[in-house]
Amino acid sequence: MRTVDVARSAGYSVQQVRNLERSGVMPPATRSTAGYRSYGEIHLRCALAYRALAAGVGPVEAKHIMRAVHRAPVGEALARLDAAHARLDRERTDLRLAKDAAAAISAEPITDVRPTDAMSVSELAAALGVRPSTLRHWDAEGLVVPDRVTARGARRYSPAQVRDARIIHQLRSAGYRIDTLRALVPNLPRGHRSEDIAAALAAREASITDRSHALLEAAVALSVVLLLTRISAEDAVSAAIVDRE
Repeated sequence: MRTVDVARSAGYSVQQVRNLERSGVMPPATRSTAGYRSYGEIHLRCALAYRALAAGVGPVEAKHIMRAVHRAPVGEALARLDAAHARLDRERTDLRLAKDAAAAISAEPITDVRPTDAMSVSELAAALGVRPSTLRHWDAEGLVVPDRVTARGARRYSPAQVRDARIIHQLRSAGYRIDTLRALVPNLPRGHRSEDIAAALAAREASITDRSHALLEAAVALSVVLLLTRISAEDAVSAAIVDRE
């Protein structure tokens, strides 16, 4: 196949195919005496495998896996693939815990509130198992903004703010970035964002599902690449034996 043939079949541009070869995602193409590249089935399968891997684990890790595939033994590539599946499994577990916690915490009634029910930074940090600096960072980012009750600005968290901090803590544990949460929970203290939180958690779940499907597609393509690599190696050994005879 020509470069353009691989590009069309894999959904890449001609330059992207050359870049994939240069970066080690594909084995080197054969060259004609005039310098033109010639690709085989293994190159196309490598391009397809990389495309699926990039959707599942990102382009950087996808390149590491594909480079490892072309080295013998291939244990490193398989170990990296196993690790990717394990990370997705952890994400699913964390997401499930976050969904359960957010639903339970949001539903907790806040009644008969007294000034003595408020918590200091150190008290809330100990309750959540985080550093006080984490709570101050959430305050600076507008995620959980406590009341200031002294002239020096000492922070005190009301029961409603404690609830919000617990939700933020669960969402952070599920992998949500600060910038995502900043857009998600500006009205959380007023209790108007439970639908938005549920939608965001559903979007996170859809993302994990999409990456799982991508890894399945990558595994199929990689199995073909490994088969073609083994056949090529066996043919090379057979050819060497014939030459010696």
